[in-house]
Amino acid sequence: MSDKALHEILVRPLLTERGTGNQEKYNQYLFEAAPDATKTDIKRAVETMFKVTVEKIRTQVVPGKFRRFGRGGGMRPDWKKAIVTVTKGQKIDFATPAA
Repeated sequence: MSDKALHEILVRPLLTERGTGNQEKYNQYLFEAAPDATKTDIKRAVETMFKVTVEKIRTQVVPGKFRRFGRGGGMRPDWKKAIVTVTKGQKIDFATPAA
């Protein structure tokens, strides 16, 4: 996985009400990560792109939901969520362009 580009490891930031509360209270940020990304890959990508020090990373695989399409239906794909805790006093600004 180490040969993947940084923007392939971190798919997008997750900006939710709960995530915003975690940013203010616990200095944690949510990202959608590549399903095969490891915690080490995610840590290296966040530290390189946003110039912060990562303390801890928690990951979880979110199962896909069943969705109907006309008479039939199908499953949305599973995806990985990464909860990244940044050192106290540092912030990630999503408005500035990444490296």
